[in-house]
Amino acid sequence: MWFKNLRFFRLHPDWDAEHIDDAIASQTFTPGSSQDPVSIGWAPVQENADLVHRVNGQILLCVKAEKKLLPTTVVNQIARARAKDKEAEQGYKVGRKQMKELKEDLITELLPRAFSIERLTHIWIDPENRWLAVDAAAAATADEVMGLLAKTFTLFPALPVYTELAPTTAMTGWLAQAEAPYPFSIDQDAELRASGDSRAVIRYARHSLDNEEIRHHISQGKQCTRLALTWADKISFVLSDGLEIKRLAATDLLTSTQDPHYEDEAQAFDAAFFLMCSELNHLLQELLNALGGEKAGA
Repeated sequence: MWFKNLRFFRLHPDWDAEHIDDAIASQTFTPGSSQDPVSIGWAPVQENADLVHRVNGQILLCVKAEKKLLPTTVVNQIARARAKDKEAEQGYKVGRKQMKELKEDLITELLPRAFSIERLTHIWIDPENRWLAVDAAAAATADEVMGLLAKTFTLFPALPVYTELAPTTAMTGWLAQAEAPYPFSIDQDAELRASGDSRAVIRYARHSLDNEEIRHHISQGKQCTRLALTWADKISFVLSDGLEIKRLAATDLLTSTQDPHYEDEAQAFDAAFFLMCSELNHLLQELLNALGGEKAGA
């Protein structure tokens, strides 16, 4: 059980996990009605398991979202056809307000027949070290999770993390020196962006980043907004200018330390989850140190 992305926050110091089970149970996922375009709630991490999954003090939650697929192009196409019929019937052009009403009626008509897709998003909570992390690549998915957290808990548990050094400033400096602070190493993917009106973007993939071309771009004012890194030879990831971690993956060095012999899948799942929590706690602490530490009050 490994996250692929990490949008991480600090737990609110006054937030207590003691009553988390009751709070989560109050917002359990239930399938929406035929007219609900989106349904969201908490679901078990594994089939027939508790809503709150605990392993040695670490907490794993699962958000389940169901969304009905109703493409805008389809709605607009049918609405235009009906608008033409309406114009022929009433003898004058359909106005903006009338067109809006046509589309709203059409959505109500089509929603019960729309296909549904399900999405599961996991949340890791470390009460002792005050971490809350969401495995979400897209900002919209993370926003859905934050919205559910706000509905579930009286005290919103997630606080943003701020560092003394902006990620862009730090990553640009590391690239210019062709070296990241220990125990991080620079990999072979990066994105550079120009400031000002041009907003030119240069991307490197599977390419050596220790070269004069990159240093020239930096000298011309471009800044690094994404950088692939490896931490302690154990975990590879891409750091973004928004302090988001993407393409998170355990290296062979780390996975080789896992015991391949477990009694069942549940035991193997828990072992992998706890290993991930332990390693990510160290990674995040050292990443914040590399970025000058957390700002006071974080």
